Formats: sequence, structure tokens, C-alpha cells
Amino acid sequence: MSRNPSGLDPSFHLHIPEGDDRERRVCDHCGFVDYENPRIIVGSVAIWEDRVLLCRRAIDPRRGYWTLPAGFMEKGESPAEGARREAWEEARAVLETDQLLGVYSVPHVGHVQMIYRARLLSDAIAPGPESEEVGLFRFDALPEDRAFPSVTWALRHYLETRERTDFAPRSAPLPDPDDAIPGL
Repeated sequence: MSRNPSGLDPSFHLHIPEGDDRERRVCDHCGFVDYENPRIIVGSVAIWEDRVLLCRRAIDPRRGYWTLPAGFMEKGESPAEGARREAWEEARAVLETDQLLGVYSVPHVGHVQMIYRARLLSDAIAPGPESEEVGLFRFDALPEDRAFPSVTWALRHYLETRERTDFAPRSAPLPDPDDAIPGL
């Protein structure tokens, strides 16, 4: 059955294409199927001495909350290149990526997040256009008003692996009611 919820281009309707098993946006004129697949977020847990770089978001969603420097990966760049670009864009930070720390699937928003361990090459940081402010925080003095659960996951996973070189990338924990409690 076709339907066109408000907000869709009027030449596209939602229906199940032949040979498929889920609704897709399909062009009424040519039959083009507009697959909407998850987007990749790249970022880092970037360290200077014993402190971690965090950015207070200047944009929605979660404006005013603290996050890791991260954002959508661009075509033509590797995930590590994207993580370095995002650190520059959000915090004017120059860093060297280390290992892939975690791959976090967030299906309800269609994101896959790839977060790296990284080392800042200097403590010269400043807010970019998507950040209200940036800071270097000791792990025992992290802000509690974090933008997303994955920020807490990545910080925990960094602490678990900071002395290791032989670990598999971490993933999102199973749902836990304690994740709603601020802190590590």
C-alpha cells in the first residue's frame, strides 16, 4: 500500500518495492528506490596529558551539553581522517589518532559511531562554530551534563583500555537503567 506522509517530496511515496521486505521511498515517475541507510559518526577521545577534550554543543540536538569532538563522516575521507577533521572543526584541536576505541550502533536515530583514542598534539584549543566552549577535563572532574549516552560509553571504554594496545573495539552496552545516572 502506498502512502505519502507530509514532508516527503510529492513524487516519492512509501511502499514496499517488489522483492523487498520493508517500506522505502520510491519515485512515482522512474521507480528509483531512495534507500535511507545509517549515517556514520566519527570522533575521538582526545587526551592531553591526563585530561580529555570535551566540547559544549552550540547546535541542536542537545545544545549546551558536553560531548566529544565528533560528527558525520564526509565522502572521500577515512574514519580516522574524519575524526581528526571533526576535532579541528569543533575545538580547533590538532590530534593524532591511535586505535579505534568503540563502534556504537544507535539504531533509533540511524547512526553508527566510530570513536578513536587520540592524542592532542598541543593544548591549544578554541571553540569552533559548532561549540559554545571547549575544555580539557580530568577524569575525576568531568561535566555531568553530557549530550549523549555514547559520550559516557566512550569515556568508560577509554579508561578501561588506556594502558592497553591489544583490545578489540568496544560496543554499546546492553540497556542498563544505571546509564541514566550521571558519572562514570
